[in-house]
Parts: sequence; C-alpha cells; structure tokens
Amino acid sequence: MKNNESQIFGIRTVIEAIHSGKTIDKIFIQKGLQGELSKELIALLKKENISFSQVPVEKLNRLTRKNHQGVVAFISPIEFHDLENLTMQVIESGETPLFLILDQLSDVRNFGAIIRTAECTGVHGIIIQKKGGAPVSSDTVKTSTGAIFKIPICKVDHIKDAMFYLQGSGMQIVAASEKAVTPIYDIDLKIPTAIVMGSEGKGISNSVLKIVDHMAKLPMYGEIASLNVSVACGVFLYETIRQRL
Repeated sequence: MKNNESQIFGIRTVIEAIHSGKTIDKIFIQKGLQGELSKELIALLKKENISFSQVPVEKLNRLTRKNHQGVVAFISPIEFHDLENLTMQVIESGETPLFLILDQLSDVRNFGAIIRTAECTGVHGIIIQKKGGAPVSSDTVKTSTGAIFKIPICKVDHIKDAMFYLQGSGMQIVAASEKAVTPIYDIDLKIPTAIVMGSEGKGISNSVLKIVDHMAKLPMYGEIASLNVSVACGVFLYETIRQRL
C-alpha cells in the first residue's frame, strides 16, 4: 500500500516493489518481526544488497497510521550512480573534478538546497551514505527545484571508503569544519577536489576528519558561531568557482 508518492508499506508490497526494479532509498523493519514472509523479505534485501534498519514499532507508527505489517520503505525518485564509473567519466572528460560528500546530513530541506546549489556550481557528483543520511524523497525533489534530476548522486556503503577511492583517483579531500584553522580562501581549489560537509548537529565525524587532506573554515564575525550547512556549502562551492575562473 502507498501512503504518499514515495512511501510504501506492507511486507508483500515492498517485496513486489523490489522485484519490479524500484530503487529503494530507505527501508525500516520492525525489530523482532517474525513469519515466513518477513524472512523472505530480509533474504531478498540481502540478495539485492539493499540496506535496511531494524527499528521499534513506534517509529513505524510515526511514519504511517496504516497497517504497515512491520515494514515501511521509501522509493527513490531517482536512479543512483556508481561512484567508480562516474569518477572515471569525469576524469576522462578532461574537466577538473569537483565532488561533494555529505556526511550524515539528515534534513531533507538542507539536502535539497545543497543539491540545487551543487547543480548551479557544476559539481560533478554528490556522495551520500546508504545509512544515516536524509532520504531522497519528494521533499528533497521539491526543495532542489528539480536539480536532483540533473546531477549524479552516488550512494555508498561507507563514506570513508569513498574518500579513499577519490584520493586514490587524484583528488584532495577538503572538510568544512569549525575545528579548522585555515580559511577556505587559503586552500587551493583549482585542483581536483571533493568537499565534505557534515550533519546539522554534529558536523563531520572525527573518523572522517582523520583522513581528509585539508580542513577549512569560514570567517565568523557575529555572535552565532555557525552557519546553516546549506549556506556554508554554497560559500565553499562558489569559492571553488571563483578560483577556477
């Protein structure tokens, strides 16, 4: 059964959606769910390498008031790209790569706003993690004003593995962090670059910061110590454009 244009629920419905080739963005399964049909679903998810989260029934009840049977999923409105293929395409095009990595960003409106700015600034691809981030939902599409259909988005198992791959492909990783000493204006962004933006509350995780090539900050002169992540991302991307003009 459907509750809105991207949400589906019910074990059989989700199984049929997967069999029909739908791209599942997120799937939540009730903890301790029993029965042959639920076992069939979990086996299918593992076979298709689709990640899922096991959650308390209360979370599912918040997602829908309908009879969800212990399963709620969200169908992605887009097809995700393979990071390795996309990276090779960009390198072979002769353009200077510019990627954006979102570490656990959770607000769909910020996500949509960032996608819109990324498309306007010529970002070649956005990298998100399969678990823990904002869903690619109808709200994301709306906030991006359709830009989500014009920029490749890659979903990876682990952000750090993606970063290692990009570094191995000749890109520097620049993290936007309040912990940084160096202003973004002092970082050379004319070379192949991937910029990392963190979550709204926690910023970039320490494990990710340990493997970046540079940390950079924005000068702050007011009493409020931080900017909205989509605004900060826009400044970083337009500084990249300024340097590359």
